[in-house]
Amino acid sequence: MTTTARPHAPVGAAVQHEIEQFLYLEAELLDDQRFQEWLELFGDDVHYWLPTRMTRTVRERDIEVSGPDGAAFFDDDKAFLTGRVRRLASGRSWSEEPPSRTRRLITNIRAVDLGDGCFEVRANFHVLRSRSERHHDSFFGERTDLLRRVPGAAGFQVARRRIVLDTTTLLAPSLSVFL
Repeated sequence: MTTTARPHAPVGAAVQHEIEQFLYLEAELLDDQRFQEWLELFGDDVHYWLPTRMTRTVRERDIEVSGPDGAAFFDDDKAFLTGRVRRLASGRSWSEEPPSRTRRLITNIRAVDLGDGCFEVRANFHVLRSRSERHHDSFFGERTDLLRRVPGAAGFQVARRRIVLDTTTLLAPSLSVFL
């Protein structure tokens, strides 16, 4: 997802609070390993994308993150996310048996109103994964979401998510947790 250059209306305090609560709920569901409930926060047309990143010179900064046709760690739709959740629940996902313990911190949430009940939301994150007794991974980055207002308890659903990690090299043995 690319951010457009057109001006957007900033959200008011009440909508900002609703969006923050939605993102905190999502983090809680993932940290509590309630993956099926987490999956319900996504639209059927979702695009969940984690492009790769390369270190570039100052004049090449605009191409440091892979574009839509470039390499990606994740380039998932709802069916693929559903399959990942199913594998985690089966106990047969070798990279998550025993399951990782995670803690997500979501910060610097910035939201703009795109109209028609849609919001572009940028947020920074830190995901700590602890596995077994001695293995720890930290993932830092920024997410850009397209949220749609929907009826129901959560109030929103994720239509698109673009995740950009701050690192260019992943030192983790796997990227089996959701960011």
